[in-house]
Amino acid sequence: MRFFLFILWSLHWLPLPVLGRLGKWMGTLSYYLMGSRRHIALTNLRLCFPDMPEKERRKIAKEHFQGYGRSILERGILWWSSIERIRKLIHVEPAVPYDETRAGPVIFLCPHFVCLEMPGAIITMDSPGCSIYTEQKNKTFDEMLRKGRMRFHETVLLFSRSQGIKPIIRALHKNIPFLMLPDMDFGSKDAEFVPFFGQPAATLVAPSRLAAATRAKVIPVVATFLPDYKGWKVKFYPPWENFPDKDPWTSAKRMNEFIEQRILEAPSEYLWTHRRFKTRPEGFPKVYADNKE
Repeated sequence: MRFFLFILWSLHWLPLPVLGRLGKWMGTLSYYLMGSRRHIALTNLRLCFPDMPEKERRKIAKEHFQGYGRSILERGILWWSSIERIRKLIHVEPAVPYDETRAGPVIFLCPHFVCLEMPGAIITMDSPGCSIYTEQKNKTFDEMLRKGRMRFHETVLLFSRSQGIKPIIRALHKNIPFLMLPDMDFGSKDAEFVPFFGQPAATLVAPSRLAAATRAKVIPVVATFLPDYKGWKVKFYPPWENFPDKDPWTSAKRMNEFIEQRILEAPSEYLWTHRRFKTRPEGFPKVYADNKE
């Protein structure tokens, strides 16, 4: 792992178009070598887009691996490059809503697109922030990941999932914005089965419960690649009005519908290699058991 981090550090000096193309090549290679992950991506795409030709689904899956490969190598820029270089490469639309974060609690909803590291970076360059953190098995990589996410501001809090919701509530009451990744399958606990492209998906109800408990504004943010290897776009959407709904299921449905719309805008950049439909309602068959295409 230390050798890998040394390579990542060495590569971050390259111009982004060179680094991005190298990451795309690495992603293409992983598409052919990582059969189990390719199977998961194609399974997700078949469930979400049953009417799409198989050739098109495979094209999206391959482009996803290429984008994911890029995101791994380009992460070195976030970890070690100057803030000036990073600012030039991140295009923010319309602007980071610092007025909102200073006025009261804010939850940034950040779906799992491959460039998801970018919103946290641009937010914490001029503001405190907090998020949930999954401890990595490799201690060296774990330490580097934490340093990379905490480098821009003295007050960046990374909470482990085992700490629960209380430290997040305390942070929100101090007007420390919370960057939340709401679209992963963590099982049926604290989740509702809500349609995601027509498929029942175990969807966290924590965004609505947290917003209700803290009276926080919910502001979606999505990060995608700029064309021609020019950097990344981080788009902040207007705060959601009348959120949360009294019914957690309805709130979760609204969130999933928003994520669906963003996926249709950049389908290959969503994290299709995640087992989004791992947890199934009673009576529904498992969908990832057959590791063959």
